[in-house]
Amino acid sequence: MSLSSVLSADAIDSALKDCQAPDSFSPKKFFQLCGLTKKSPQEVKNVFNILDNDASGFIEEEELKFFLQRFSAGARVLTDKETKAFLSAADDDNDGMIGIDEFQAMVLS
Repeated sequence: MSLSSVLSADAIDSALKDCQAPDSFSPKKFFQLCGLTKKSPQEVKNVFNILDNDASGFIEEEELKFFLQRFSAGARVLTDKETKAFLSAADDDNDGMIGIDEFQAMVLS
């Protein structure tokens, strides 16, 4: 499964263009622009599973760095500041990882 099976290519492009500059990435705004906030809980889970590169059931800090590249291979890597802010915003239990429930809560809230 690919992200384009859940989200439109145009919406992904629009979301990526919005955060091209370093330190301009906002997870909430990105999820809105790419259309993920309008998807069903199951579709959000499908996206989580695509983003969970190592299939561990969690998105770790190292995977978050390459978050945008999962949407488009040519996208930039998130800065350390963006990565830590993203993790902090979603990691409700402070275990240093984003679980599927945390991801869903962040996207759909």
